[in-house]
Amino acid sequence: MTDKKHILKSASIISLVTIVSRVLGYVRDQRITLLLGTTLSADAYVLAYRIPNLFRRLVAEGSMTASFIPVFSGYMQEKSKEEVWDFANKLFWTLALVAAVITILGMVFSPVVVNLFSGANVARDQAVDLNRIIFPYLFFIALAALAMGILNCFHIFGLPAATPVVLNIATILFSVGVVWHYFKDAATSLAVGVLVGGVLQFLIQVPTLVQKGMNFKFGISFSHPAIRDVARLMIPRLFGIGIGQINLLIDTKFATAARMPAGSLAALYVADRVMELVLGGYAIAVATAILPMMSHQAAAKDYESLKKTLSFSVRIVAFITIPAALGLMILREPIIRVLFQHGQFIAASTRLTARALLYYAIGLPALATVKLVVPAFYSTRDTKTPVIVASISLVINIVLNILFLQVFFNRVQNGGPALATALATFFDFFALLIIFRLRYGSMGTMQILRSFAKISLCSAIMGGACWIGNYYTSFTVHSRFLVQFGVFAGLIIGATVLYLALAWVFRCHEIEEVYGIAVRRRTAGGEGGYTGE
Repeated sequence: MTDKKHILKSASIISLVTIVSRVLGYVRDQRITLLLGTTLSADAYVLAYRIPNLFRRLVAEGSMTASFIPVFSGYMQEKSKEEVWDFANKLFWTLALVAAVITILGMVFSPVVVNLFSGANVARDQAVDLNRIIFPYLFFIALAALAMGILNCFHIFGLPAATPVVLNIATILFSVGVVWHYFKDAATSLAVGVLVGGVLQFLIQVPTLVQKGMNFKFGISFSHPAIRDVARLMIPRLFGIGIGQINLLIDTKFATAARMPAGSLAALYVADRVMELVLGGYAIAVATAILPMMSHQAAAKDYESLKKTLSFSVRIVAFITIPAALGLMILREPIIRVLFQHGQFIAASTRLTARALLYYAIGLPALATVKLVVPAFYSTRDTKTPVIVASISLVINIVLNILFLQVFFNRVQNGGPALATALATFFDFFALLIIFRLRYGSMGTMQILRSFAKISLCSAIMGGACWIGNYYTSFTVHSRFLVQFGVFAGLIIGATVLYLALAWVFRCHEIEEVYGIAVRRRTAGGEGGYTGE
């Protein structure tokens, strides 16, 4: 019960901060779409941003952080304070060297990289220029990700979760007319804003790191035992967690194919951002909170607690994402129209984006749950299984993209890459969950299935109500924004209240469990090694 309360408390802190970040992220994306719409310039900006973002996930937030936390958690339990910070300092400077080399190579060979990850229907020269501006962002965000991993191991979640806030604020600032008019175009100003935001994401974490004991003593080492452990875990994870980012760039390649309508890449970006609003609200928060906990449980070989932690987290995330996915599918056009249809983002842009959102939303529950199951394998230092499954998923994604572009294009159109990603993610989810169950034994599978059944029933009833509400309110006939917003807000609030009421009526344990844990007193914690307290 204490572990569950700790997950929920940590997830709630992360969720609150992340919701603020997502709101600012929406403002940022709304500014981007207002200035660029779904034009070729918008496609060029999205492409330029995605390439260094891929390396950020591979080098920083994806493989490195997931590899670092289990090793650092073990050090905190077994080693002295001096040994813990010697490891942290050496890894910091070693990572800085690696990130600097990748950044320089990325800037020099930007034309090659842009050509590799784009089709014919994109403004490549502009994409190359923007990519060179944004690429140094990788260097700073890699260091910010390491800082986040260290602070998470000390159970400090709020500040690291708040770092995207400064990225959003910087990009918003550089989207304002009095700023971007100093640059040759709006896309260039936005690219500079991303770079400035990356610098700030690292700098705001430095004071807390120093307070905890890090002194940034210079030292580069590729032979330090703990750094070698991180590298050993990290290399296969480049193909594990990073496979998802490679899938994203595969989608980018197909989205810019000659057959696709102009703006398809920007439409996929906006649809993906809407998905992130849901994922960031609680799913990613839970995943962030449970990774250090599962790492400690795995280090103590307490696999029963680890399985309970994972099972509980899967049910909680399903309780959020299943109704959210259905709501996104049914209300996709009102959502896009209210949130983004301004300036250069016109009605045609809304239709293009709503189609992509429909297919992305299908995979939302699987995408959120994979973010929980993969760290469960990594917490036990099993890197091979996720890599094998992710590799098969990558092949499935490529095959489906080809089919949707060449055979079913008239049916799915620009939504093909989104649907391919969704279906491949479902394979990833089912394969990983089944393997984990076979390897570590029962993890309350029947309880999970019963929860899924109740959640799905409540979601289906809510979805029917959403469809009826959307139909009879005649959302599309209203031209005034305030009227549209009022109808939209009414539909969302009504759907949420109905779903929670149905969950209470059908006695979904998730809503009862969250409430029950929230009102219990926290019990005394256990003992361990160095915790920094």
